[in-house]
Formats: sequence, C-alpha cells, structure tokens
Amino acid sequence: MPLIPRNSPIPFREAVRAWITIALNSFGGPAAQIAVMHRVLVDERKWIGETRFLHALNYCMLLPGPEAMQLVTYMGWLLHGYAGGLVAGTLFVLPGFVAILALSSLYVAAAHVSLVAGLFVGLKAAVLAVVVQAVWRVGKRVLKHPFLMCLAVAAFVALFVFHVPFPYVILTAGIVGFFGSKLAPGVFSRGTGHGSAGDSDALADRLLENHAAPHMRPRPSRDLAVAFVLALLWVAPVLAFRAAGADWDVFFRQGVLFSKAAVLTFGGAYSVLPYVSQQAVEVYGWLTPGEMMDGLGMAETTPGPLIQVVQFVGAIGAWRNPGILAPWLALLVGSWMTVWVTYTPCFLWILAGAPYVEAVRGRKALAGALTAITAAVVGVIANLAVWFALHVIFASVSDVSGPLGVRLALPDWDSVQFVPLVLAVGAFVALTRHGAGMIRTIVACAALGLVAHLVAG
Repeated sequence: MPLIPRNSPIPFREAVRAWITIALNSFGGPAAQIAVMHRVLVDERKWIGETRFLHALNYCMLLPGPEAMQLVTYMGWLLHGYAGGLVAGTLFVLPGFVAILALSSLYVAAAHVSLVAGLFVGLKAAVLAVVVQAVWRVGKRVLKHPFLMCLAVAAFVALFVFHVPFPYVILTAGIVGFFGSKLAPGVFSRGTGHGSAGDSDALADRLLENHAAPHMRPRPSRDLAVAFVLALLWVAPVLAFRAAGADWDVFFRQGVLFSKAAVLTFGGAYSVLPYVSQQAVEVYGWLTPGEMMDGLGMAETTPGPLIQVVQFVGAIGAWRNPGILAPWLALLVGSWMTVWVTYTPCFLWILAGAPYVEAVRGRKALAGALTAITAAVVGVIANLAVWFALHVIFASVSDVSGPLGVRLALPDWDSVQFVPLVLAVGAFVALTRHGAGMIRTIVACAALGLVAHLVAG
C-alpha cells in the first residue's frame, strides 16, 4: 500500500503548508491548539467536516498522550495516509522541540531572555481569544438539545470544581449516551452520522466517502504490521542505550521514565507532571523543583504540547550526567531521547487504530455514546479555556477548598494584568466582529505585547 493514497483530495504540498501553519500557532495548551486546528481545517479551508473532526477528537481524548498532537496526526492520516500522519504529527512537535532546545541551551549558559516574556504575553492573549471563539462555535454546532447542554455543563463542573479525573468524565458521558440513545434516540442522534449539517462543504469528507479511501479500511494484517514497526521504533533506542553500558545509563533511564509517562498521560500533561517531577527531582536528582517550574514555564510559552516540558527535564538531566559525551552533545541527545519516547507511542495509537475508529463512524450502536462524548468535550475545552484565561489575565490564582471535594481556582482580583486583558478582548473583537485572520491577529498581538513590555521597561 502506498504511503500517500493516490486519490488524496488535497495536494500534499498544500497540506504541509497547513500543518506548518498549525504548528507555528500551537501555543496555549490543548484547548488553544484544537481551536487553531478547527479554525484552519474546518472553518477556513473546509477540508474536514465538523462531524468527522469531532469523531476523531473523541478518540484522541480517550488516549494517553497529548490529544492535540494525536488529533493533527489523525487529520494528516485522513488526508494523506501514513505519510500524511507522520508529517503532520512531526511538524506539530518540531517548533516546540527547536524552541525548548534553544531555551534549554540558553538556560544552562545562564543567558537572559527577558524580551521573550513580552512577546509571549501578546501571543497568549491572542490564543485566548481564539479559544473562546472556538468554544462558542463548536458549542453552537454540537449542543443542539438542552440535555446535551446539560452534559457539557456537567463535564465542565466535574473538571473545574470537583477535579474529577478526565477519563472518568469521558467514560461517564459515553455510558450516558449509549443507554440514553435507547431511551431518547432523538436527543442523541443529532449531529451524528455521515451527512450531518455543516459537513456538506467539506472537501475531504465528500471525496473520502465517494472514493472509499483504502487506507481508511481496517486490514488486521497491515494494521498489526504498522503497530509492530512503530512499537519497535519506540523501544529500540531504549534497549540500545541499555546495551551500551553504564556510560549511557542516563539516556536509558530517561527512555524508561518518559515511556511510562507517555502511557500514563491521560487527561493532559498536568495529570502526569507530578509523577515526572517526583522521579526527576527526588529519585534521579536531574534538576531542582525550581528548575522544574522554569521548564514548565518554557513549555507553556512555546509552541507544541505542554508535555514538551519533559524535553527540558531530559536536556538538563543529560547535561549534568553526560557520561562519555561532551555536556552540550549530551544535552542534545537527552532532548531527542525524551521527545522520541514521548511521541512515538502517539503515532502508534493513531496510525494503527484510526482505521477502526473510522469504521464505526455513523453506526447507530455507537452514535449515542459519541454524541454524548462530543457534548462533554465542549465542557472539557471550556474548562481548559477558563483555566487558561485565569492564568493569562491574572498574575495570582489560588486554589480554594470547600466541602464535598470542591476546589475552585479563584483569581486575586488585584492582580489583573491589563495588557493581556486588553489584547485578548481586542483580538476577540477582531476575530468575531471584523473577520480578521487568525495569523494576522496573533502576530499583531505578539508585536503589541513586545511593545508594551519595552515601554514598561
């Protein structure tokens, strides 16, 4: 089977440009990244229909690992098979890898990058506006019944107020939808199936359905071979460093640690960061708690998934334990090793599993469950958007505990940061009222943030 399907509906070169655009604008965590993807692929280019996009998102939300990276890999696979998935996923990670590698190098060299702070103030404000707009757009298209609205609200409250683990929220929504579709099929049949409203203009959907693209059909022998190759690629460097002996031990330990983290990362990077921090700081002594927070700050203000913080951990750990390598070369190898074992499993889950996910699209037995999960996903994205807004607009946010396991993230109202607030509001107005392009809006906000930082001195 060819790496690129012969009946691909969009030229491969044009798709690569889209993946680069998405990658360069992948700031602000999964909510922002999914919002950027939705805007580029569904709203602007109309390559992917709303139903297919949300169906893929539902699957990615159930997997361990960064859902935004997995979703862009899925989208690339839809359009151009294995080559498309590999290119889309790799390009999504590449800007963050380069940025964290550069910042890690500056960090160990004790260089100062204070101007970057002003630049990212504007970037984060613009991304916040994109996220809010996306939540509103997706909500209007998905929440077509009051009960689905209630599911979205319930998912938001469970996550934001009670801090229920993310997989439980999605699993509960799926169970509700599965049984609810038998009791009230009219509620859960809305927005499901192949021909949902809003999908008719999606170029990829029309052509993929008409041509029945071969790479979308499940073939157990092929899919097992894909899974085997990707699993082998995942573990081969780890085993090679193990066999190389004690001088390479730090890279072996990093491969094992971050492979475990890749499998445990359900519900976003924050669910696994306590484990990574405890192992890296207390068990291996690769870095200090304060340095761990510096790395998290880098990951939050650079493109790519938040889990990219593990690259900083690997870089600093290898720098301090270089074995027979020069420290700078060890830093590079540590960066590569952590990123390799973090993202290779993501390609495994998508490229081996996506044909079966597409095969169940539109089946009535699962339509209710997926509709309910989609409604819950609106609440999930809203929760991430609110969390992001609190940390962009306020300098101080505190957790307040209450009865019944309630824990609210409440801002210190005296810590309002007016520059990102004004920029976020202005970006939202530009996007929604004046039809400004996303890239132009983000660039303008970044420039204004940098100017504000220079003026403030």
